[in-house]
Amino acid sequence: MQKDWEIMINKRAGPFTGMQISSGVLRPFLFFILYLPTRLGEIQVADRDCMINCFKLVLESINSSDGHQNFCSMATGTIEERKIWLYQSKKLIAVCSFILANFDYSKRGDQDVFLTSLAMRLAVVLTDPKGWRSIANDNLEDTNTTIKKLVQFIGSTRSGLYNCIRKFIYKLEAPFSSLGVSSCQTDDRFLIVASAVTLLLRPFHIADMDVNDDSMFECAVKQYWVLLLTIPWLAQRLPAILVPALKHKSVLSPCFRILLISKEKILEEISEMDRSKITSHSKVMPQVGWALANVVFLATGCDTSALDSGKFTPGLDYASYLHVVIILAEKLLDSLEIFGWIMEEDEDILGDNNTSASFELLHEAEITCGSSKMLYMDLFKPVCQQWHLKKLLSLSKDSFTLETNNLPSGNPDNLWRCELLNIANYYSCMLRIFSTFNPVLKSLPILNMLSFTPGFLFNLWEALEKSLFPEKSHIGKGYLSHGNKIYEVKRDGVSERKQKRFGGDGGNKWVNVFHKFTGKSQAENDWTESVNEHSSDEWDVELLRRGPDGISKDMSCLLHLFCSTYSHLLLVLDDIEFYDKQAPFTLEQQRKIASMVNTLVYNAFSQSISPQNKPLVDSATRCLHLLYERDCRHQFCPPALWLSPGKNSRPPIAVAARTHEVLSTADGTPSSSMGSVITTTPHIFPFEERVKMFREFINMDKATRRMAGEVAGPGSRSIEIVIRRGHVVEDGFQQLNTLRSKMKSSIHVSFVSESGLPEAGLDYGGLSKEFLTDISKAAFSPEYGLFSQTSTSDRLLIPNTAARYLENGIQMIEFLGRIVGKALYEGILLDFCFSHVFVQKLLGRYSFLDELSTLDPELYKNLIYVKHYDGDVTDLSLDFTVTEESLGKRKVIELKPGGKDICVTNENKLQYIHAIADYKLNRQILPFSNAFYGGLSDLISPSWLKLFNASEFNQLLSGGDHDIDVDDLRKNTRYTGGYTVGSRTVKIFWEVFAGFEPRERCMLLKFVTSCSRAPLLGFKHLQPAFTIHKVVCDVPLWATFGGQDVDRLPSASTCYNTLKLPTYKRSSTLRAKLLYAINSNAGFELS
Repeated sequence: MQKDWEIMINKRAGPFTGMQISSGVLRPFLFFILYLPTRLGEIQVADRDCMINCFKLVLESINSSDGHQNFCSMATGTIEERKIWLYQSKKLIAVCSFILANFDYSKRGDQDVFLTSLAMRLAVVLTDPKGWRSIANDNLEDTNTTIKKLVQFIGSTRSGLYNCIRKFIYKLEAPFSSLGVSSCQTDDRFLIVASAVTLLLRPFHIADMDVNDDSMFECAVKQYWVLLLTIPWLAQRLPAILVPALKHKSVLSPCFRILLISKEKILEEISEMDRSKITSHSKVMPQVGWALANVVFLATGCDTSALDSGKFTPGLDYASYLHVVIILAEKLLDSLEIFGWIMEEDEDILGDNNTSASFELLHEAEITCGSSKMLYMDLFKPVCQQWHLKKLLSLSKDSFTLETNNLPSGNPDNLWRCELLNIANYYSCMLRIFSTFNPVLKSLPILNMLSFTPGFLFNLWEALEKSLFPEKSHIGKGYLSHGNKIYEVKRDGVSERKQKRFGGDGGNKWVNVFHKFTGKSQAENDWTESVNEHSSDEWDVELLRRGPDGISKDMSCLLHLFCSTYSHLLLVLDDIEFYDKQAPFTLEQQRKIASMVNTLVYNAFSQSISPQNKPLVDSATRCLHLLYERDCRHQFCPPALWLSPGKNSRPPIAVAARTHEVLSTADGTPSSSMGSVITTTPHIFPFEERVKMFREFINMDKATRRMAGEVAGPGSRSIEIVIRRGHVVEDGFQQLNTLRSKMKSSIHVSFVSESGLPEAGLDYGGLSKEFLTDISKAAFSPEYGLFSQTSTSDRLLIPNTAARYLENGIQMIEFLGRIVGKALYEGILLDFCFSHVFVQKLLGRYSFLDELSTLDPELYKNLIYVKHYDGDVTDLSLDFTVTEESLGKRKVIELKPGGKDICVTNENKLQYIHAIADYKLNRQILPFSNAFYGGLSDLISPSWLKLFNASEFNQLLSGGDHDIDVDDLRKNTRYTGGYTVGSRTVKIFWEVFAGFEPRERCMLLKFVTSCSRAPLLGFKHLQPAFTIHKVVCDVPLWATFGGQDVDRLPSASTCYNTLKLPTYKRSSTLRAKLLYAINSNAGFELS
C-alpha cells in the first residue's frame, strides 16, 4: 500500500481537490503511517519521505483560495464531511505529535528538521481557521464549532500531545541556544519550538467555550500542570521571545483556578511521576518542586537579564497566586520529608548530616548561563525582594482571619482573598524552602527582606496579639497589670511610649542613652510589686499551654514567620532602638512577645515535637534565647515571666538532674522532653534551684567516680603537690597541668615558705582551698599578663590578647580553666568575675553588637555613631580593617578579604559595624576562650554550665552579690577553742557585725574566707564551715578596772574559714579591732 501510495503521489497530473486529498491521499497514508511507527517505534527513511510529501500536499491545499481544492473546506461542509475532516485532522495531529516527540533539537540532520517543521506548521494551521483562505464569513460559526472539537481533542489525554511536547522540550538545552546550528536551520528550529508552544496553549485561547466544555478544558489544564509545568527550567529552555506567552494571565489564571479546585487529583498525578524514579537514595528534585519554581518565575515576570524585573504578571489574581504557591510549597516540603531530605535552618540534611546530599539533590537544579551559573533558587529571587511583599501587603487591606483552613465553596474568584494570613503562610513555606535548597545562605536573603520591610513585622504581631492576649487593664501610667500583680516600671528616663518606627527621633539622643546602658543596668531596672504577693498565671499564655499541637495551622504559620523574622531582626537591633526608641515594639509588647515564645517553647519541649512543628519550635527557640539574653544584660521583663510556664509543672530538683544527666551521657544530647526542657529553657527553674541542680550533678559525678573506684576513701588516690609560696602559679602549672580530669581527685598541698622551709600543718582540705584561692589571685591578676580587665567600671576579667606571646601562654590559660573548674567542682568561691563576653564563649553562645558595651564602651559608642550617622559615611574615611596593638607593635587586620580596599558606605555600614563587633567579641578571643573552655570542661560538663547565663555563671563562681545574711551566717557558724553561742565575746561580735555597713560585712567575710560573697545557697554550703575560734588574752585586773581591753588584733585562717577572735570585753574595742584588721588585712597566721 505504501509503495502504491508513493507512485500515485509522484504521478499526479495536477492539484488534488479537497475530497481527493481526504480519500485518496490521507486515508491510505494514515493507515500505513500510523501502523509502521507504532510497530517499529521510530521513523524510517521511507516513512519520513512519505510524511514530507503528504504534509506538503495538505499545506498546499489549505493555502489554496479555491474552496474546491482546500482540504479544510470540508470542516464547513456536510455533517459527514465534517466528521471525516475532524477524524483525519486528529490523526494528522497525532502523527505530528509523534514526529515532535522523536525529534532531538541538538542531534538531528537537515531532513529531520525539515520534516518536523512541516509537521508543526501543519498542526498549527489545522487548529487555526484564520490560516484557511477558503473560509467565507458566513461559515465562521460552523468553522469555530469544528475547531473547538479539534482543540478539545488536543487537550484530551487521548491525543498525547502534551506528553509529546514534554518529551520535546525536555531535550532542549537550558538556557535556550542556537549556537552550533547552521543559519539555514535556525529559522526552522525556532519555528518548531514556537509551534509546539502555540499548540500547547491552544486550549487556553479558544474563544466562547460552552459550559458543557468545562470538563475538556479542565483536562487540558491538568495536563499542562502535570506534563509541562513540571519540566525543569521550562521557561529557560524556550526562546525568550516565547516566554511571555506562558506568563500571560490567560494561561496562568485558569491554571491557578483549576489547581485550587482539583488540587488533590493534580498533585497525586504529579506524585505518581516521582514514584517511578525517586528513591531515598536518588536525590532528584521532586516534580512538584519544578512546578513551584516555574510558577513563581512565570507569575512574577522575573528574568535575571531583564531590565523590568520586579513586577507581577499584569492582571494576575494575586490571591490565587498565593494559594497555589502555598499548596505547591507544602507538597514539596512533604515530599522532601518523606524521603528524609529536609534541611533545617541550623543543620544539614536530616539523616545524612553532610551537605553533599543537598548538592546531589540540586545537581540538576543548575544551568550555565554564559560564564556564570544559574541555580534553582534563582527562580525564587522575586520572593526575596521588597516589591513582591509590598504589592501583596497593599492588596491585603488588613483583612485577617484565623477561622478557615479550607478553600471556600462557591466561586473561587470571588472568595479567595489576599489576606495577611495567606501572605504569612506563603513566606513561612518559603523560609523552609530556602533553608533546604540554599545550603550556604539558607533563609538569610528572605529574612533580610522580611525584617526590613516597613510595617510587616508589626502587622504580624498585631494579628498574633489580638488572638493571644485579650485586652488587659492598665493601672495608671507606668504600671502594667497582670492578674494579681502590678508592676511599676522605673527606667531612669527610658519611658514606656507608643511605638516608634525605625528612622528618626531627631538629634543625637543616643549619646545620653548610651551612658545609661553602659552603667550597671540591673540597678536601673526596679520591678516594684504591690497589691498582693500571689504569683500570676498571666505570663503563661493560655492558648499556647499545649504547645504547637494545641494551636491551629494558621496560628502556627503566623508564629513561625514572626519568630523567624523577629529573631533575625534582633541580631541587628541595638539597645538604643530596643529600649529608647522602642522600635519596632514598645517594651510592653516586648514582654508579651517574650511570654509568648517562652510559653510556646517550654510546652513544646515538655511534650513530643512532631516533624511538621519542628521549624516553628526552632524559630521560637532562637527568638526566646535572644530575648532572654537581652533581658539578662538589661532587664525589661519581670523575673516571674521567665518562671511562669513551669511554675506548676517543674519536677523535683533531683529528678530533673538525674533525667538530664542520664540522657546527656547516652548520646550527648538529651532527647526526652524533660531533658530538652532543662537544656533549652533552664530559666524556667529559679536560679537557686538551678544551683542545687548543678551541685546535684557534681554529687552524682562523685558518686559515679566512687563506684568506679576512683575515690575509695579519705586520702585514697589523692594528688600530692609541693608549692613554694613565691611560685604558686609556676609550681601549680608544672605539677597539675597534665592531670586533666584527674584533678577531680583530692589535692593535698604542702607549702614551702619563702625561706625554703616546709610549713607546719596537715592539709585536711583547708590548704588545698588556700592553694586554689592563691593561684587564682596571682594568675588572674592583670600584672601576670594572662588576663586583663575591661575598661568598664566593674573591671571584669577577660583574656589578654598578648598572652599568646608569653611562654606557654595558651597552655596556661587552659590550665586556669581547670583551676576554675576545680573551684566549681569543690564549691570553693573565688573573689573575681569574668567579662560577660568571655563567659558567653564558655557557654557556647555567640556575642552580638550590644555586648561590646560591656567590653569596650568607647568603641561601642563610636560604632553606634556610625550606625545612626545621617550623612555620607564615606566622609568618615573608614575601611574594613581593624588595628590591633600588641607588644608595642601595630597590626592591621582585614575584617574580610581585601578589606583594606573596601570603603565603608551607607550601603555596607551595617556589615562593617557587625564585622568589627564580631572580631572584638568573638574572633579575637576565640583561641583563648577555646583553651580555657577545654580546661574547664575537663572537670565541669558543658551541659551543666548551660543551666546559667553569663551573670549567673559569675555568681556561681564567686557567690551572691547581695548583702550578707547575718541570721543565716549566725545559724551556720561553729565555735571552737572554748567559745559557745552564749559566750559574751560571741554575743558582742554578732551585735557589732549586724551594725556594720554591708560593705564592711563583705570585707570581714573576705578577711575570713578569702571571698567577699556569700555562698549562693546559704552559709550551710560553705566548706569548711564559718568558724569563730577563741584566742585567750589575759588582761591584768587593774587594767580592766581602768577601762583597758585586749590589745591584740583578730586574725584569720582563710584555708579553714576561721576567725581567731580574742576575748574582747567591750563592743567598741571589738568593732575598732575588727575594722582595723579587715582594712589592713593584718594578723594572718596559719594554725
